[in-house]
Amino acid sequence: MLRGEITTAIRRALMQELAAVGYGRLSIEAVARRAGVSKTAIYRRWSSKLDLVLEVVATAAGGRLPALDTGSLRGDLALLFQVVAHALRHPLASQIIPDLLAEAARNPTIAETLQRVLRARQQEVAGRLISRAVQRGELPAATDPEAAVDLIVGPLYWRLAIARTPVTDSYLETLVESVALGLGVQDALPRQREAPLTG
Repeated sequence: MLRGEITTAIRRALMQELAAVGYGRLSIEAVARRAGVSKTAIYRRWSSKLDLVLEVVATAAGGRLPALDTGSLRGDLALLFQVVAHALRHPLASQIIPDLLAEAARNPTIAETLQRVLRARQQEVAGRLISRAVQRGELPAATDPEAAVDLIVGPLYWRLAIARTPVTDSYLETLVESVALGLGVQDALPRQREAPLTG
């Protein structure tokens, strides 16, 4: 295998092994065996199991999202929720995320890295949604971006990663409307008032 292929194989094997056994029972030997490489190949790239896990998880969390600009905040929220729900439903993610959260409670380094990487990602993605909505006049300029980001990412993450409850299309539709109302979304263009009925 070429150097790039080896690194890709190790990352893939790490995610599969992490999903199968969890961080506590994860070993470099098992990752190497699953990747079809030597332990030395792993240690040349990462100095420890912790470094390997943190780098791979940070890379996965920072993956590119499609452009979320549908022309309205409700449309952006609907697309974002669909993308996030799809990602968190993935068998690897659904096993790895709860395990890493549990490990983070015991390991400050994992906790700090997860917090930094995930928070930066949330701020980048949801922050753009909020700033565009403010520019379109859907949200007031005084909207607190930090609270808005928490309101956007919190419910879906809680349902999929913590409560482990299935997400349906109707739930996502309800969530879009609930978050939009919670943020105080105004229609970007004022609606025409209906003419009063004359009797």
